Amino acid sequence: MQYGLRLPSFALGDQTATLDTMGAYLRHAEDLGFTTAMCIDHLLIVRPAVIRTWLEPMTLLAALAGVTRSIRLGPMALTLPLRNPVYFAKEWATFDYLSGGRSIFGVGVGWHEKEFEVMNVQRNQRGKRMDEMLEAIFALWEGDSVSYQGKHIQFMDVTVEPKPLRKPEVWIGGGTQPFEKIYGQATPPDMTPVLRRIAKYATTWVPHSSSTPEMVREDWARLEGYLAEMGRKTSDLTKAYSNFVYILKKGEKPESAVPKFSAVSGMNLDYWKTYYLLGEAEEVADKIRAKLEVMGGQVEHVVLNPINWGREQLELLANEVLPRVGSA
Repeated sequence: MQYGLRLPSFALGDQTATLDTMGAYLRHAEDLGFTTAMCIDHLLIVRPAVIRTWLEPMTLLAALAGVTRSIRLGPMALTLPLRNPVYFAKEWATFDYLSGGRSIFGVGVGWHEKEFEVMNVQRNQRGKRMDEMLEAIFALWEGDSVSYQGKHIQFMDVTVEPKPLRKPEVWIGGGTQPFEKIYGQATPPDMTPVLRRIAKYATTWVPHSSSTPEMVREDWARLEGYLAEMGRKTSDLTKAYSNFVYILKKGEKPESAVPKFSAVSGMNLDYWKTYYLLGEAEEVADKIRAKLEVMGGQVEHVVLNPINWGREQLELLANEVLPRVGSA
């Protein structure tokens, strides 16, 4: 099991963390044994889940590559359909080169309607566009004089340099979650295209932070069927568990965390207690273990998202929570 961080890379005006702060934090995380650092990608604020937006991921990751030593870096997850495939293939390969091959290619289909509107991309075509994006980008990374003719993406005789130093791991996020609480959708969307995409292209599946154990169990059963259908083995797809976290000190009441997480999160205390990780170290470890048990074998990564850059939460994770998870 490897442990990583999803970074609190919020844009907070003059309170936004500096690169010096981020670098010191991540070098300390490396010393504590964390192996991955991921960041969220949203162009705009995505209420109600959060009330702030995040720093742009590719710029951030390139900067972090220069102030860290060994930790692997990537988005969780980049909204791929909003990008141009040729430009992005070069952008990502450049980041991979600058990081010394430490990149993790974490992508997702996206969902926020306004983001697609302002980027002039049809939201209802995002799934098919993402499939073409993945095929086109992989072809550009693997060969020269590449041509691609799809419904949404077309180009002829293109060579992109540099190439990634090594074939990137492909982490794809998605699956069932409490859509009615997050997006106000009374009828949940059909997850078939999302799960089939994960089964076809991903090396690692990342369920949503707020997915319940039952949701993860049912999605995995479907993924096993799609993997077999596509000629892949179950062992070809590993899993990563990720979630927001706030650790209470011994005897500290959950209500005391509200001012902390409400500075960035639009979800209430009940939601945090139900779907995210809020509690004393032992309780948080128990919740993680319960989720890992439901996810079954092949969970290779636990990636947790503190709500700020304070070292206290980082050290509580490393010293109090993760040893309890690892000893299970």
